[in-house]
Amino acid sequence: MGKMSCKTNQCLTNPGQDVRRMGCSGEDAEMGRDQKQEPEIPVTIAMSSELLFNTEQQSPGPGYSFVKSEELFKVLLIHDNSSELSERFIKNHKLEELITPFYVSGEHLVGELQENETHLYLSAPPGFKVQEVLNKGIAAAIMYTPEETTEVAETQLRVVFDGDAVLFSDESERVFATKGLESYLNHENERVNEPMTEGPFKGFLQALGKLQKKFFNKGQQKCPIRTYLLTSRDAAGAGYRALNTLKTWGLEIDEAYFLGGSPKGPLLKMIRPHIFFDDQMRHVDGSLKEGIVACHVLAS
Repeated sequence: MGKMSCKTNQCLTNPGQDVRRMGCSGEDAEMGRDQKQEPEIPVTIAMSSELLFNTEQQSPGPGYSFVKSEELFKVLLIHDNSSELSERFIKNHKLEELITPFYVSGEHLVGELQENETHLYLSAPPGFKVQEVLNKGIAAAIMYTPEETTEVAETQLRVVFDGDAVLFSDESERVFATKGLESYLNHENERVNEPMTEGPFKGFLQALGKLQKKFFNKGQQKCPIRTYLLTSRDAAGAGYRALNTLKTWGLEIDEAYFLGGSPKGPLLKMIRPHIFFDDQMRHVDGSLKEGIVACHVLAS
């Protein structure tokens, strides 16, 4: 399949913040229709049942809006002791074709996720076996619920990723933590054309990218999935290194924001994503204050 080209426009919205938009054009959709279509490989997500619905109130949980579209994901629902309530919720919300009840004991969870070729595992706090799953190369995170959830788009799934320790390894982050800002900036400038090592969520972004291309191949002019990079990196060498890394990997992101250390909450409020992944709890907390569902990616 030919790789879709992207057109990039740059605009500065405020000091310390850089935005790169890389939406794919209609020409790309036309090109995709002319290419042989790849076999459909579902994006598989496993989550604990309490993330799908609130047992006490029998109402949707924080993960519901993220996975409810049956065109996008295959969902493995990991049951707790309320399996009967789970099945009732699935039936009442007409999710039978989307949700697969997943009865598995804790000691076998990691192996079952591997056997089912899971792309993403989400757990409620405190994070059942999340670290073990990450250690096996599967994207995994702890999902947190805001007190009041911001309304999200119904027709487009929006997924926001942090950069270091999420899409990329934590190598650069460790330089900053141990040697300070100046050493970090020198480190990135010297390696601007050197791809970073992949982080735990590279595979999940790759799976979403394949799904996006599938929709373009079907002739849809507006993709129902939009991806974002929201990073504390600046727009100079550190930002270019992030974009160069994605390009080297053959991956695309629809919009990239380089905040230069500014808070992420205000931009998350503007984007209104269905889900946000970050390795630092201060950014997770900032997201929750804006009513955005946030997931904590544990350190490797």
